[in-house]
Amino acid sequence: MPAGQFASIIGPSGCGKSTLLRLVADVMQPHAGNITLGGDTPRAARHAHSLGFVFQAPTLLPWRSVRQNIELPLDVVGRRSAKRSARTTAELIELVGLTGFEDALPHQLSGGMQQRVAIARALILTPDILLLDEPFGALDEITRQRMNLELLRIWSESGTSALLVTHSIAEAVFMSDRVYVMSARPGRITSILDVPLERPRQLDMMRSADFFECVNRVRDSLFGHEQVQASTPPEPVEAY
Repeated sequence: MPAGQFASIIGPSGCGKSTLLRLVADVMQPHAGNITLGGDTPRAARHAHSLGFVFQAPTLLPWRSVRQNIELPLDVVGRRSAKRSARTTAELIELVGLTGFEDALPHQLSGGMQQRVAIARALILTPDILLLDEPFGALDEITRQRMNLELLRIWSESGTSALLVTHSIAEAVFMSDRVYVMSARPGRITSILDVPLERPRQLDMMRSADFFECVNRVRDSLFGHEQVQASTPPEPVEAY
């Protein structure tokens, strides 16, 4: 995937989408084959702090404030030993729209606000690649769509590449420049589909014919073989 793009991985449950993301993040190790990120291994990219990871659950420390949760990676790697130029906490709080909540604890925030903190925390070390494992899967549909717009804004302003795992075809198309379609187990990338929709994306774009055409291309890649089988009449059965 080219630098600066927003891409999505979509496929049936259990096909290995999250596993693939964890391999890229160097959380898991491949049994065979190689992964390269701009010429580096995932291990080298992680050590250089060029990867940011946002999980489905915000995983915030309940005793730390918004500011302190965002600064957690700095505390872990050491502020002086961080090799990359970190963004300031104030800049990130403004970027994710949490100005005024700097001293709030996680239990004082809504689910969407907690995920904003998680995104800001993932960006604190200015990663080149932002990895997102269904970050809004637990949110209601209205909040999820709002957060999708916010994520696109944050992504465009941060200058990172982004790789999103999602179960939603519409979300994959709306967010992405490119969609990677995976098959059921054993998981394989079966299709790579470009999304030629203009940016910035707006919700009314989801009513357009171009959007539906892209959605149908992804759906056909996911279910085309099953749809053909379902539309084929059964063979006649002879009675003896």
